[in-house]
Amino acid sequence: MKVRSLVRGAAFTVSLLALSTCIAAGHARLLATHPHLVYLTGWSLLGLMLILTAYNSRKKLPFLPLLSSRLWLQLHLWLGLLTAIVFLLHSRWRWPTGWFESMLSALFVGVTLSGIVGWWISRAIPKQLTTVGGEVPYERIPIIRRSLREQAEALVLKGIPTAKASTLADFYAGRLAGFFAGENHFWAHIFGSRRSLNTLLGQLAELGRFLNAEEKKTIGQLADLVRQKDALDFQAAKQFLLRAWLFVHIPLTYGLLVFSFAHVVIVYAYSGGTR
Repeated sequence: MKVRSLVRGAAFTVSLLALSTCIAAGHARLLATHPHLVYLTGWSLLGLMLILTAYNSRKKLPFLPLLSSRLWLQLHLWLGLLTAIVFLLHSRWRWPTGWFESMLSALFVGVTLSGIVGWWISRAIPKQLTTVGGEVPYERIPIIRRSLREQAEALVLKGIPTAKASTLADFYAGRLAGFFAGENHFWAHIFGSRRSLNTLLGQLAELGRFLNAEEKKTIGQLADLVRQKDALDFQAAKQFLLRAWLFVHIPLTYGLLVFSFAHVVIVYAYSGGTR
């Protein structure tokens, strides 16, 4: 399966480079003799963007027999990179000087970069989630978090009469209550750092040195709940990122389309089309 994926990726790259080279060479050859070639690249660019936008509609209609979602994603990526080449040819490899064209170009760059980042996120994060036992349904995370908090609180309260001391309960109130109450260490999980978890576990281990055998057993159970809660926070952070990039990519895409249609109107209004 891995070899097949590498072969498919290599074929994808080679075909994209070959087509991009042909388009760039053809554009350079025709540019000197066809002064209105910019209109052709402009309409081609708009058409490609409309096709790319259709991918979002395809995801909302999964029951329609319009090719598989995986194939649509591959086509979306391939056409997205091809669109970037056409954009560079249309702009003649220069950044525009006017504010409107600069905004249009900035939107295009934003859509392209957010799409590339989103593609990487959608490939990397599902693999990362398998390292912590598989993906937990995002909607169930608050329910599981509450269950872990209740288990931790019951464990600590149960140990008070036995130990005849509130040492562990005081530690929980001061150090762990907030940890179990909500999502924690968001950026640590995003960047894959375990420093915060190791700090908590280290503090629990240090506290265990001053407790009796029964309390040490409770410490071990509490440490296990801390690991489960940390894994749940990892799930929450990664799944949030998996969804959040779309809230950047999609608004930028529709903003780009609005500016693009306005650009077409302005160009034909002030230049008289292809006269």
